[in-house]
Amino acid sequence: MTALDLGRLAGILLLAAPPAAFAQTPSASPTSSAQAWPERTIQAIVPFAAGAANDIVGRIVLEQVSRQVNQPIVVENRPGAGGTIGVTAVAKAEPSGYTVLVHSSSFSAAYSLYKSLPYDTLNDFTAVVALGKTPTVLVTAPSKGFKTAGDLIAAAKARPGAMNFASAGIGSVSHLAAERFRLSAGIEAQHIPFRGPNEAFTEVMAGRIDFYFLPLAPALPLVKEGQLVALAVSTDARAAALPEVPTTAELGLKDSAYLFWTGLFVPAKTPRAIVDKLYEECGKALQVGAVKERLAKVGTEPMPMSIDEFGKYFREDVLSTAKLMQQVGIKPAD
Repeated sequence: MTALDLGRLAGILLLAAPPAAFAQTPSASPTSSAQAWPERTIQAIVPFAAGAANDIVGRIVLEQVSRQVNQPIVVENRPGAGGTIGVTAVAKAEPSGYTVLVHSSSFSAAYSLYKSLPYDTLNDFTAVVALGKTPTVLVTAPSKGFKTAGDLIAAAKARPGAMNFASAGIGSVSHLAAERFRLSAGIEAQHIPFRGPNEAFTEVMAGRIDFYFLPLAPALPLVKEGQLVALAVSTDARAAALPEVPTTAELGLKDSAYLFWTGLFVPAKTPRAIVDKLYEECGKALQVGAVKERLAKVGTEPMPMSIDEFGKYFREDVLSTAKLMQQVGIKPAD
């Protein structure tokens, strides 16, 4: 077995169903498969590696959903091609409610990042429920000596184009959050894309990269340990997990907010009854005290929306992300 096989195997987690002793009594003679759903294992595909922000959030919520519906949920990580491999698998899956997609703001970015996709972002999926929002946080190495985001901005303006910033790849959340900050602050800085967040972390902590924006969940432990310094969060309100860190809006940076969200999607032709039940069960899970506590620990906050509201939000996010990419000159790849 190769290292890649081992990595993929490690990314698959079986969220076991509750013991049979606690199973609910089956309803009598359901008239349709939609009414009976779920009757077997549900597969949840995360199109990024284990440990990514949407992977963390998805596992926390789906573990509780599994208990509620008395069925196992297998979370499978299918990374590659900017998340499009995993998304394509869901687009081609039977619309029965037994294959779901856990995705994030990166789903919106992929729409404009590639000239063509093997799926239709806006028409091949139904947006079911927003699982939470996670602030993106501006971090730097302690060795850089920046105490505030204002210090960083002043240094960048003093040496136009001399500073650099990391991202987990062109068009990634970390790239777009930094570009929005850069445009709002009126600074010039060189973009250094990496193949993923781990490489970017290493370079930032070593001081070879000046700053980095990323979702709070993976950054929080390193900030708490003092390996990174958090200078600002790119949300309208301060993050509950880092209440002492100001927002970019507090710094007077207009239109600098960049929200990282995680949500659940299903193939577009999935029966509405199943979509409604998925929404209901995820909503219940998000109200469980232990789930709320675990999400809070990774910096994820509630994002209450109806099914229709989340669908509208997703479409608007796709279009606003496309506009941002045009502004910063990101051209679609083949």
